[in-house]
Amino acid sequence: MENGVPRPHGRRPAGDTTFRRLAAVIRDVELDCDCRTRLDAALARFAALEERRTARAHLADARRQRERIEAILAFLKDLDELVATEADRSVFAEIAGLFDDIAAAAAEGSRALRTLAELPSE
Repeated sequence: MENGVPRPHGRRPAGDTTFRRLAAVIRDVELDCDCRTRLDAALARFAALEERRTARAHLADARRQRERIEAILAFLKDLDELVATEADRSVFAEIAGLFDDIAAAAAEGSRALRTLAELPSE
């Protein structure tokens, strides 16, 4: 919580900035005690829902990266049919690019899961 405003953890989604600005404005409004308590509780519930939504998004991203890797692996099967003396040498560069794509997808999946691991559990 920062300045009385609940702060979602991890990578900030675009809506987080809007939420924080709105919460900051509401915090400065003079409300009676009961209304302030209810509003603060509602903001805290909303922040918790946003944290869960963010966590689900990170897990979904990691799963998409796994699916991407699986699709690329299907193309790598062509490697079994190649010989070191291929006349068209560009095929090796193309397959090297597939390995690069796998590395990029693995890095993105890893980033998503590490970010998820840093979020508080429910």
